[in-house]
Amino acid sequence: MADTLLDAVRRFADFQADAQGVAVTPIPGLTCIRATRPSELLYAISRPLVALVVQGSKRVMVGNQNYDFGAGDSLLITADIPTVSQITRANAAAPYYSLVLDLDPAVIKSLVLEMDVAREGLGGPVRVEPTDTDVADAALRLMRLIDRPAAAQVLRAELLREMHYWLLAGRHGPAIRHLGAADGSAQRVARAVSLIRAQYAQPLRVERLAEAAGMSPSSFHQHFRDVTSLSPLQFQKQLRLIEARRRMLSEGASASQAAYAVGYESVPQFTREYARLYGAPPVRDVREAKAKLSTAA
Repeated sequence: MADTLLDAVRRFADFQADAQGVAVTPIPGLTCIRATRPSELLYAISRPLVALVVQGSKRVMVGNQNYDFGAGDSLLITADIPTVSQITRANAAAPYYSLVLDLDPAVIKSLVLEMDVAREGLGGPVRVEPTDTDVADAALRLMRLIDRPAAAQVLRAELLREMHYWLLAGRHGPAIRHLGAADGSAQRVARAVSLIRAQYAQPLRVERLAEAAGMSPSSFHQHFRDVTSLSPLQFQKQLRLIEARRRMLSEGASASQAAYAVGYESVPQFTREYARLYGAPPVRDVREAKAKLSTAA
């Protein structure tokens, strides 16, 4: 039986992590991350989650804000937002390890109705705090279930709910509370984000997104930027570019194939916007990324 959360995450991730260092656990929404050296910049549209770092350190950038955190810290993301992340301290002797839990708004809503959680302004979608002891204890008990499938079938839902409880009761509680507010601006914007995710390759008018969020176009535009730090058009553009890069790296698509697949009508425009985000045109960026993966393997 693991003595600490680091022991439990290490034991699972060392044997289960894929080439990208991701080890998906049998517990729904719970994932271990492992890296044996600092990473390149990683671009993604993050969903609401909490990441408990148990060894090494990482930096996450959202807009012009940088968040540096390490072992003993928790990163909280409360909205679907574009992030740029980089593992900054890791080596073969002391790999980077973290445990990531996708936050469940339905569980949060249920708990908020039963708890007295402090209210505060929406604030930014990202924050870093020391990991609460009760949160780490609940995470350790979840990890221990992995080796006991029969117990996991019975207890995992209860322990996932308990971990959400301790998150709400701790330092991150006031920020997480907003995810359980069905009519709050964060949840309304989330409905529009879901539409963008589902139809990112199609032209989407702000009026249609505002309708999905139940807001006027002007109010929606402001709330969307407050929650995600981007305009709806910028959000869709970054989602397209991130998906295009995935297609080129994972599926071997050419730059033109990827561009048209994600909704671009002009390859030169795609190339310009890709280089602006990733720092290099598609062909060169993908070639260099594949070379780094080959070296790592």
